[in-house]
Amino acid sequence: MDTKAGIDVVTFGCRLNTYESEVMKVEAEQAGLHNAILFNTCAVTSEAVRQARQAIRRARRNNPEARIVVTGCAAQTEASVFAAMPEVDLVLGNEEKLKSESYQSLPDFGIAAEEKLRVNDIMSVTETAPQMIAHLDGHVRGFIQVQNGCDHRCTFCIIPYGRGNSRSVPMGAVVDQARQLVESGYREVVLTGVDATSYGADLPGQPSLGKLAKTLLRLVPEIERLRLSSIDSIEVDTDLLDLIADESRFMPHLHLSLQHGDDLLLKRMKRRHSRQDALEFVSHVKQLRPSMSFGADMIAGFPTESEEMFANAESLAEEIGISNLHVFPYSPRPGTPAARMPQLDRRLIKERAARLRQTADRLRLRHLNAQVGSRHKVLVENGGVGHTEDFTAVATPGLTPGDLVAVTITGHNDRHLEMQLVGRSAA
Repeated sequence: MDTKAGIDVVTFGCRLNTYESEVMKVEAEQAGLHNAILFNTCAVTSEAVRQARQAIRRARRNNPEARIVVTGCAAQTEASVFAAMPEVDLVLGNEEKLKSESYQSLPDFGIAAEEKLRVNDIMSVTETAPQMIAHLDGHVRGFIQVQNGCDHRCTFCIIPYGRGNSRSVPMGAVVDQARQLVESGYREVVLTGVDATSYGADLPGQPSLGKLAKTLLRLVPEIERLRLSSIDSIEVDTDLLDLIADESRFMPHLHLSLQHGDDLLLKRMKRRHSRQDALEFVSHVKQLRPSMSFGADMIAGFPTESEEMFANAESLAEEIGISNLHVFPYSPRPGTPAARMPQLDRRLIKERAARLRQTADRLRLRHLNAQVGSRHKVLVENGGVGHTEDFTAVATPGLTPGDLVAVTITGHNDRHLEMQLVGRSAA
């Protein structure tokens, strides 16, 4: 990274951060900030925090004159840690990072740590203001923030303390944002949130996420593809199930927040679903939409996890047939109940995470093999890769990002599908 007179934004973590980074850049530019690097951090694991700190130090070495601003979930939950870094000029909270005035009158270089802090109590925030953006740099899919925060308190999770309680963006503002993205040329829209399936509980009339998605597709018919970010299956509503069954523009892929496959460990995590709940949800969705694929998050090495419990996590991934499994080695986050539970040895945690990733690799290959010979519409993205309707990655060398192309799947390279354009003879 080598910033000149402009603003660079370095993003860690989730799709919501990706969306908010674009808002941050716009707000910072409107404030007149220049020659600056904004770090939008993630707090989901201690490794994510470590990587952010490492990137900040590297950025300072490469850009000694740039102003460095740190924000995001790690900055919200560990503000004093980042303020104490000599490389950092300003620390902003998750609420402050979206406001132009936060980037005005930056403190002088070399001031005391406490003078760098502009971080308020995130739990005092009761609304999420709609943020209108027309373009997301480097992305051909348009992200829309529909919700922020979380009312649940999973024992391993620090995120509610970084994001605050759940609050929803009014439906009209979401529709306006979708319309603006479509008018800017985006063919696919992704609805994002910290706990997206809790959408609407704090709004008048309590509209659900499914109701929002139905309304979007009705009022903005130009949307060609609609996706959701990670969902909590226990909160899925009947409107969303209707879309899964009947709406071709709703893409056949759901990313599930599973976390584990053992009932006792799910209770210790304070999750609200059981293993059977997850299996029944997937079975029902596959009946409604046989082409549906599933991604999922799982934690390996949670406190008190026995070998039998771990095996239940592996077997649940197998039974569901997860095509894209994100594996997180358990990382104790200070202030969470799980950090006070009996911990497993770090070597055992890493070993189980590696085994679960081997399961993920095997399931991914099984999914890729099953795709050979099928036809899809692929949205071409940057970097020579696109995605099918069910979010399987496809190598798209030589094609234009943003194009939506019909292809036949001819094989795969263990990571990406390989394709031939429909109607084009093989070379």
